[in-house]
Amino acid sequence: MAALSSEPTLASASPVSPRAIRLTAWTVALAAAGYLGLSLWAGWREVAAAFARVGIPVMAGILALSLLNYLLRFARWQHYLTLLGHPVPWRPSGRIYFAGFALTTTPGKLGELLRGVMLKPFGVPLIESTAAFLSERTADLLTILLLTSSVFWLYPMGAPLVAGVMAFALAAIVALQFPAWIHALDAWAAGRQARWSKALAHLCDIVLGVRTCFRWTTLSWALLVGIVAWGAEAVAFHWLLAALGHPLPLPMSVFIYAFAMLVGSVAFLPGGLGGSEAAMVALLIMNGLPEPVAVSATLICRLATLWFAVALGAVAMARSR
Repeated sequence: MAALSSEPTLASASPVSPRAIRLTAWTVALAAAGYLGLSLWAGWREVAAAFARVGIPVMAGILALSLLNYLLRFARWQHYLTLLGHPVPWRPSGRIYFAGFALTTTPGKLGELLRGVMLKPFGVPLIESTAAFLSERTADLLTILLLTSSVFWLYPMGAPLVAGVMAFALAAIVALQFPAWIHALDAWAAGRQARWSKALAHLCDIVLGVRTCFRWTTLSWALLVGIVAWGAEAVAFHWLLAALGHPLPLPMSVFIYAFAMLVGSVAFLPGGLGGSEAAMVALLIMNGLPEPVAVSATLICRLATLWFAVALGAVAMARSR
């Protein structure tokens, strides 16, 4: 194992590929163009006035709740690494974790796999870091599903999507509790000489790592952390609507926020871009908010959650060089 006294850097581990940088730049440009078009559609003067109504104290509070979300999820990430037998000191691990946010606008947040590359100098195999990444993504998806399903009676039309994704996720979790089939598949792949057999064996190792993070007690704790973390952002969204002068009942705010995040996740779009915004604007308008206010709430929410994370990730990545 590499000495823990030497902290990894992006430069020493592996530089971010130019393709990833170009993809992120294009995503930022497309998002900016999309947000501008959305503002023009709703009336940019009204949108600008709505932005001004929020105020610095409220914005600071919303950003603080978003930061709480990131810190709680980082604590969960640390726990996953420890369970997988690779504890990493909090300070460098935190810098690595936040650096991954810089590429969170890649499809499925796969750019966050950069963390695995940066963890290699600490002796964390890529298979184990990938297992931690998939465990985190799955725990987040389950959390969003729980938040959505707890109030989906507010919008029964969303029940099929929530129920379908929930059924698939629960089936996968139950299957993970019985590892015999994974070991059997691994042994079968080991006896083959084809190129794909090695890839299948690695996949089995990753799945076994995910299983380590998804035993019932660990899963329960991870979901509790996720509910508090994502619930904090949902409360921030509720607070934002009140600051804009159009408060909604808390259960409705939680549902709109969680369902918008769910749409973005299952659409497999970069950072949920487009899907999350469209769902959020539509649901707010359906609940009586004027179009400029609905657009303003959506843009501020995304700036304070998704793009705040990307900005923090860029800072962490720059400091890791």
